[in-house]
Amino acid sequence: MKTNFHTIVLGLGGIGSGAVYWLSRRLGGEVLGLEQFEIGHVKGSSQDHSRIIRLSYHTPHYVELAKHAYIAWRELERDAEESLIVKTGGLDLSPADATIPISDYTYSMDTAGVPYERLTAQEVMYRFPQWKLTDDITAIYQSESGIAPAAKCVAAHLRMAKVHGAELRDNAPITAINPVGDELEITAGGVTYRAHNLVICAGAWTNHALAYVGWKIPLTVTQEQVSYLATPHLEDFMPDRFPIWIWMTEPCFYGFPAYGESGTKIAEDVGGEKCTPETRTFQPNETTYQRSMDFMEKYLPTGIGPLIYTKTCLYDMTPDRDFIIDRVPTQPNVMVASGAAHSFKFTSLIGRIFSEMSVDGKTQFNISPFRIDRPICMEENPETNFMV
Repeated sequence: MKTNFHTIVLGLGGIGSGAVYWLSRRLGGEVLGLEQFEIGHVKGSSQDHSRIIRLSYHTPHYVELAKHAYIAWRELERDAEESLIVKTGGLDLSPADATIPISDYTYSMDTAGVPYERLTAQEVMYRFPQWKLTDDITAIYQSESGIAPAAKCVAAHLRMAKVHGAELRDNAPITAINPVGDELEITAGGVTYRAHNLVICAGAWTNHALAYVGWKIPLTVTQEQVSYLATPHLEDFMPDRFPIWIWMTEPCFYGFPAYGESGTKIAEDVGGEKCTPETRTFQPNETTYQRSMDFMEKYLPTGIGPLIYTKTCLYDMTPDRDFIIDRVPTQPNVMVASGAAHSFKFTSLIGRIFSEMSVDGKTQFNISPFRIDRPICMEENPETNFMV
């Protein structure tokens, strides 16, 4: 069994699958992907049918990155000969007292040259009569928004990584990382490997891995959930008739047209309780579910129907909810990503960034805002702000 590699990727969810894929395009069989559980498990953050992909964001930097994210997904689609991204258009709905001013989004898209439409409540309801809005609500509609099908995207990354020669091994929890000269020895699943570089994409388990190299990120881990509802008006909520949407204030809700299940999907962003990977449960929170249903009853009543199921997942968030994409300062051949629970749309791009960092020593993309040692990430108990 081969145990020496150029780069090892730890964690094969959204970001890790992207990293092992893009690395395999550069390094072929010199890439190893390690997963502590079985590949495709549901214990983390990257399962389920759908994630939002969008160009609308609160800073110009994220908008520019999102442009490149779309390009990265198109590259994967061409390589895999598989269509992945589903365009539905997207609504950002903003009450008068929204936590994030809608002007943050319009400024960011104006700066990045992204077209969009400003809509009144009446205009939203004319175009999408599924909504029942009050006059104080305004919206942004951006036509390129849509669905990144999470499980399909991860599977495509991993399938094509193997096509390009990468090795993938699951049920291999990491138990040691030791520097040996300018290389690393990594023990996982009872096997010791040697590599020039390690890329940690471990989600809620990130600090478990970083502990081996003496680093810690002030992450907040929560158990979140999404619910699918068997609306009796299913045709009105098909992807060609109903967009993805985000409610831009606290509590922040978001939702999807019918995709993957015969019903609508709704969730509250950061609506769950704090936990750890060890203490999380897979039991839905009824209070969180009821808040979502109250929102639907008020604003999207025809989307309600019998509960198909509620599924839980883990969020791992930095205090400012910006990504971490960086090298560990004390061990530069260890790289780490934290997606801050809004990264799935960027996962293929982040994988490309890590391939450049690992092979070329640098990346063409501006990741300076995502330093692991930025001031707020060096505080012991930083204030948190999770609205994006």
